[in-house]
Parts: sequence; C-alpha cells; structure tokens
Amino acid sequence: MTDQDLIHVLALQHIPKIGDVIAKKLINHCGSAEGVLKEKKANLLKIDGIGLTTVKGIFDSTHIKAAEDELRFIKANDIVSLYFTDEDYPEKLKHCIDSPILLFQSGHITLEKKRIISIVGTRKITTYGVAFCEKLIEQLSSFDPVIVSGFAYGTDITAHKSAIKNNLQTIGCLAHGLNQIYPKSHKKYRVDVEKHGGFLTDFWSSATFDRNNFLKRNRIIAGISDATIVIESAEKGGSLVTADIANSYNRDVFAVPGRVTDTQSIGCNNLIKTQQAHVLSNPLDIAYMLNWQLEDHKKAPIQKQLFVELTSEEKVIYKYLKENGKQLLDVIALNCQMPIFKIASMLLTMELKGVIRPLPGKLFEII
Repeated sequence: MTDQDLIHVLALQHIPKIGDVIAKKLINHCGSAEGVLKEKKANLLKIDGIGLTTVKGIFDSTHIKAAEDELRFIKANDIVSLYFTDEDYPEKLKHCIDSPILLFQSGHITLEKKRIISIVGTRKITTYGVAFCEKLIEQLSSFDPVIVSGFAYGTDITAHKSAIKNNLQTIGCLAHGLNQIYPKSHKKYRVDVEKHGGFLTDFWSSATFDRNNFLKRNRIIAGISDATIVIESAEKGGSLVTADIANSYNRDVFAVPGRVTDTQSIGCNNLIKTQQAHVLSNPLDIAYMLNWQLEDHKKAPIQKQLFVELTSEEKVIYKYLKENGKQLLDVIALNCQMPIFKIASMLLTMELKGVIRPLPGKLFEII
C-alpha cells in the first residue's frame, strides 16, 4: 500500500459516522477507500444503509488532514499498517464482519500457519487463577501457540509473562494508540513483548482514551484466535463480553470452573452452566478440542481420578458410553431413557468429576 493509499484509508477510518462494517460496504461498492472519497454524493446515497449524515462526513476535508498527521506518526515510529485485504492481515479476523479495516502493529508478529489462543479474565486474579494460567501455557508450549491477551492487570499480564517465559509469541491488543502504554506500570514489559511478538490496535495515536475502547478492543482478541479461554471472572466483566463475541464468531470458548462460593469464578461457572463455554480442567483439553496434532506432542501422563463416586444414574450413562464409545447428547438421552435436560446436567457433573469429556458437535466420551 502506497502512502497515498494509506492516507485515503486513514481518512475513511477517521469519519465518525462510518464504522468498520459501513466502511467495508463502501469500499466494496466503490472499489477502494480513494474511490469512496471521490465518489459523487448522489451515487453514495444509492447504497443500502448509507444516509445523508454519513455521506456528509465523507466530504469533510479535515479527515484528509488528520490522516496525513497520523501517517507522519506511523512512519516516524516504524509502525506496520495492515489493511483488511492484505495478506499479512490476521486471517481469522478477515472473517469477522466488524473487524477493523486497518490495524496498527508494532514488534515482530508472525501469524501464518500459527495456532492462536486468546486468554482473558479478571484483573483481580487469584493465586489459583495465576497457577492455572501458568500451567496452561507451560503444558501447551510444545504446540507453539501464539498467546493473545489485552495487556491489562491480572489475567492478561499473567498470560503475556508466561508466554515469554516459555519462549512463545505473544500479542497485546490495546485499547489505545501505539503512542502510549496502559496501565503505565506495564511499560517495563513492552520491550519483552515486542521481542516475542508485539502489539495490535485499531486506535490512532490521537484517539481519546475511553472505557468503551476496551469493549471495542475485545472484538480483536476474540476474532484473531482459534479459541478464547476465560481463566477467572466475576459475575460481570469484560472477559465475559469477549467470550460472548467469540461465540458470535463461532469460535470455541473455554472456561475454568471454580467453587460456587468464589466470586472470581461466578462468571466462568455461569458460562459453563449456560453452555456458552467448554469446561477447561486440563490444559491438554484445548489441544484435543481444537484438533491439534496430539501425536506430535510429548504428552504428559494424565492420571485418572481414583475412586470417583457416581450416582446410580451417572453409572448408567458411564456404562453406556463405555460400551458404545463416543455418542451424541440426544442419542445418550434416548438410550439411557432420560430427558435431555437431565442428561445435559449430569454430563456436566461427570465432566467436572473428570470421567467424561465433551467433543465438537455435542459428542461425549469417557476418559
């Protein structure tokens, strides 16, 4: 992309009434960002969903001036600009309708043919959450995944630091421009992150810092990866929003279960209870559910829990799966002669007990 092309894309991105969805629609109709800016007003108004207010902003010359200023910042700081049709633009993000038309990148990020997982969670992470996050990344390290998070307090920075410790590539998705780091106390990690990956954002250096930026940032975290993992979360929080976005993109979501009395596990337990996330009790479940090449992995021995107590009805399900192998939820309910809602609840309980595991497509099998 030439500097002039980039100016046109930046100018389009700068127009307040034009979000990424509308911008893509305009670009597809006019052929390029330059084509949008030079198109006649009457022709633009013929495009479905484009109103007079939107069109009015396109012809405001201040957007070109702002784009030229931002281009100077980009060039002065060796920032890489990724247009949504570029080969280097994250492949999985291309398939998200609201992904940014332009991303800004610092560091040394390489995503081609990479396994990518996003790890999110509360900023008030517990010692249990830290230990699980570190164990998760350590045990998955032989698969060489890229670890994505939001570079915030708690879970995010735990994930980034653990990725660096295990010599994995890590990406911090920021809710502001690349001219700053938030929180300021994390500036000390910037160099290490850029050595082992880097940062991505769709915010300009001139963007006003706002709480809503974090919600907008979360779509990149969810969209760039194969799966989103929620380590811990209170009943409400940004990580639950990220999980919801990931589900809307048809991505896998995993949640680490916790005790019902733990406030930082309420969000994860609710995700599992409402079947918005897979239970994540063993790090290698990620590799299994995502169909990573388990045969190439030096698998750590997985010990079954001894002396698991099952109810009489759970024993019926266990016996059926043991004799028949992996089965669909509906088929289990039919053959065990129990209602689907009851079977679903018991399967979850048995999963937490470590005797069965879920598979893609609502299949279940014994461990």
